[in-house]
Amino acid sequence: MNMALEATSPKYRRILVKLSGEMLLGRQGVGIDPEVCEAIAEEVSHVHQLGVEVAATIGGGNIIRGAVLSRAGIDRVSGDYMGMLATVINGLALQDALEKKGVPTRMQTAIPMSGVAEPFIRRRAIRHLEKGRVVLFVAGTGNPYFSTDMTAALRAAEIKAQIILKGTKVDGLYDSDPKSNTDAILIREIQCQQVLEKELKVIDPPAIALCMENHIPIIIFNLHNPGNLRRAILGEQVGSLIRAD
Repeated sequence: MNMALEATSPKYRRILVKLSGEMLLGRQGVGIDPEVCEAIAEEVSHVHQLGVEVAATIGGGNIIRGAVLSRAGIDRVSGDYMGMLATVINGLALQDALEKKGVPTRMQTAIPMSGVAEPFIRRRAIRHLEKGRVVLFVAGTGNPYFSTDMTAALRAAEIKAQIILKGTKVDGLYDSDPKSNTDAILIREIQCQQVLEKELKVIDPPAIALCMENHIPIIIFNLHNPGNLRRAILGEQVGSLIRAD
């Protein structure tokens, strides 16, 4: 009986899930695949049913990237704001998918747009979490030049999340790019400081530094494997753990 209880007891009470915009692409080359949104919502709903307080940030790279636009000649600040608006579109899609699963949600945006979402207010976000609502943070930090990795680290620190779970298309953190190097080695566990020293390109260095300062560990895992998010929350070894100690 105790073993059964342990198998369904979450290791973390409050989490932040970090999603890139590319996670919503599916088989499409651009935009949003509704089937992928539904699959992600299903994964989140399973964790929500465990009584875990869930927040999430999402990027906009499936629609537009400010840095890419900048290289094409568009002003970097304008491009970054365009990217932030893309995250709002993704947030609306994910919110719709979650609510169709019966998961109550609130979306908070760093750029005021009262007809679409609440403004980001830290205390209100925490209250939503305490009431069992999934909170989606969109529009980045509201400032240009900040990545969605930095947004995830900042919001996690603000709401006092116990861990960041970065959902990706690969099994975890590798010592080199597994797409270009078939001999890349999967790193199961590493410290934040070591990630910085080795210059591993999995998360932006400022975001790693902020997590280290606030003692927030990170799990990098393959979100496309059904059940991985739930297993990670239950304390099973999934993907790669970046320790913040």
